Amino acid sequence: MPPRQVIGIDVGATKVQAVLLEGGNVVADARGKTPTQGGPLALVDTVRKLVEGLSGPRRPALVGVGVPGVVDDDHSTVRSAPNLIGWVDPFDLGAALAEALDARRVMVENDVNAGTLAEQRRGAARDRPDLLGIFVGTGVGGGLVLGGELRRGTTGAAAEIGHLTVRPDGRACRCGGRGHVEVYAGRMAMERRARALESRGRDTMLVDLAPARRMSSSVFAKALSAGDVVAAELMDEAVNALGIAVANAVTILDVPIVVLGGGLAERLGPSFVGRVEQAARTRLFFDSPVRVVATSLGDQGGAVGAALVALEAAAA
Repeated sequence: MPPRQVIGIDVGATKVQAVLLEGGNVVADARGKTPTQGGPLALVDTVRKLVEGLSGPRRPALVGVGVPGVVDDDHSTVRSAPNLIGWVDPFDLGAALAEALDARRVMVENDVNAGTLAEQRRGAARDRPDLLGIFVGTGVGGGLVLGGELRRGTTGAAAEIGHLTVRPDGRACRCGGRGHVEVYAGRMAMERRARALESRGRDTMLVDLAPARRMSSSVFAKALSAGDVVAAELMDEAVNALGIAVANAVTILDVPIVVLGGGLAERLGPSFVGRVEQAARTRLFFDSPVRVVATSLGDQGGAVGAALVALEAAAA
């Protein structure tokens, strides 16, 4: 029988969110910054401190962790995590956290898979058996639920929509490919593009608002509201890339709903979500009823999803 209490952890490129679920409800939460030095071991220490702050069980029975990377079939080893600084080789995060937390079981899942499952179970696509989840933040990730079940694929990389090619021979992606969605819609790539344009003489508020720090989603929102031309051009590219990706995915999968979330999508709001839906519709060759909707669970969604993944695995 699954434990009544379960801990969920959502690891992002900039923050780590932790929740304690009891009877399916969030009863405590904690948040910290993702370490930028020290690699995987530094993250393990960060998670340990956050879990201690939840004031949950001294020895957790079950912990679910979502990470922005490819997770092996063992649901413990992170094979690659290109958006986490200092992560180079595969790392058995599940084993490391089980030792650090004195936990009986730790289950590791891709973060967007976890977030997508949470939206299907409790959020914007509640009880819809088929959906695609897309999360736009530092990078771009995707998750897929078909027939009410999370689909991971043969290698665990199913629905990695951020690495769909939307422009053959386009800009270089951090993964080594070219022209991927993430190059045009991921906040980190957009920031690099903005700074490159500014260095070539294209003045932009994006750099003025964040001269020596990362361009957060709020920075992009402020620049867009002020009518910044470079910010508008970058957002047009992002919408176009996401529209192509959604149209391609819907053509293959014929899902009726796409849930769009992540820091950038949440900050820019309904207008951004609506633009992506329209960009997708103009590229569909058939009259699909697909809707693109915003996530509804907010910052806790990924951590809640990680906890749900662990709970459902324990109940299986």
